[in-house]
Amino acid sequence: MRKLVARRAAVKAASAGFAATVLLAPLLGSGLASAQPAAPVQLPVDALPAEMVTALSRDLGMTPTEYLDRAARAQQLRDYASDFRAENPDTFAGAWLTPEGKAVVAVTNADAGRIAAADGYQTHLAPISANGLEGALIQLSQWIAALPREISQPISSIAIDALNSQLVLNIANTSTGHLLNLPTLIATIKVVLTPGGGGAVEYRPMGGDTYITAATDLRDTTLRGVDVCSFGFNSTDAAGNALNISAGHCNPTVDGDGAATVYSPNVRDIPNSPQVGAFAKSVLGGPASLDYSVIKLNERAVNAGMDQPRVRGANGTTLTITGTAEPVTGAPVCKTGQSSTFTCGFVSADRVETQLFTAEGVSKTIRGFASSACTLGGDSGGAIVTGTLALGITSGSNAAEAPNCAEANSVLAPYGGTATLGIPIRPILADIDASSGGGLGSGISVRTKSNAG
Repeated sequence: MRKLVARRAAVKAASAGFAATVLLAPLLGSGLASAQPAAPVQLPVDALPAEMVTALSRDLGMTPTEYLDRAARAQQLRDYASDFRAENPDTFAGAWLTPEGKAVVAVTNADAGRIAAADGYQTHLAPISANGLEGALIQLSQWIAALPREISQPISSIAIDALNSQLVLNIANTSTGHLLNLPTLIATIKVVLTPGGGGAVEYRPMGGDTYITAATDLRDTTLRGVDVCSFGFNSTDAAGNALNISAGHCNPTVDGDGAATVYSPNVRDIPNSPQVGAFAKSVLGGPASLDYSVIKLNERAVNAGMDQPRVRGANGTTLTITGTAEPVTGAPVCKTGQSSTFTCGFVSADRVETQLFTAEGVSKTIRGFASSACTLGGDSGGAIVTGTLALGITSGSNAAEAPNCAEANSVLAPYGGTATLGIPIRPILADIDASSGGGLGSGISVRTKSNAG
């Protein structure tokens, strides 16, 4: 049997040190939000898989009711903050949920604060607007991209920490990382040293949402390994094509013209693993700075149930997806993936940018969000949910080389714990539709109904 060589997560997520920032927000106002948009549709508590309920208690200390309620309130806050920012672009400074689940809107002056407070939100006075932080992030990202690779490689990511009005720069704890001379773009840039990466680790895929792929046919005698990733969200387009959204870096021909085949792994006879589809589109970086792929599923996959609105978690259990969501700092999340099954955490930064170098040495900018959920090698492309809403897909992790989450949590505890980089689902869907030219992927949507499309 050939070895199953797990692809290392190509994007290392921001350190979970961001998660600590959700504990530090001084509040100027108080009270429950009264101007709340309608809550998104969620599954009832008794519809959550037992393994997910266990993960919620283990990782978040939450009951299923608390998890679904906080996930819904995060999306209500996101809708309010979007409208508030449109009306107050120069004074809006961010929005988040506190560890207790209270909604906070940050502003740069008292007048804007009074507006949010009148709508029932807690407020936080910040020195820098969201526009200012985002502008600084773009400048810093451009500066890093222009550095020689040997200097920029220790920099794993930059994130916006709206709670403390700063950018957080994650740098590997190496001699080069210590010597970096940072530009002064804003008043505060927080540097977080993270452990360097280790060697490759082999993973045994479990089935369910695991797939394997390779640049050549599995029967090619020159093939020395295969890439292991996880399916994300089952989707369909206007033409009714059965699709799945996974990570772009999982496609071994992402920078070429080939359409690599996707297989369901036969662990006892890898060359004879059954085909379940092929990559139809893959993006890594580019104008939208995303990391995603579209897998066109074949009849075998559809007959196996991949035309259903489900994501697979531990021991074959499934969670039904009821809609889509956007990342909100402080929102609870859970992720699937057969390397680490259901694990849960909180959104620790709703905007993160990281530089990725391809095998050819080309620098790619990837944009997403950070969470504290544990993710292992082989989980790339797997689904991230908040409540029962599709939030994004897994792109990378600071625990990609750990053998299990227990060891990852122990080793990474001094650095803030585990962290996952997710790619938000709504920008993915928009980019697929916009670039489809009316063909495959046009009008794409995540499945939320059985046998949709």
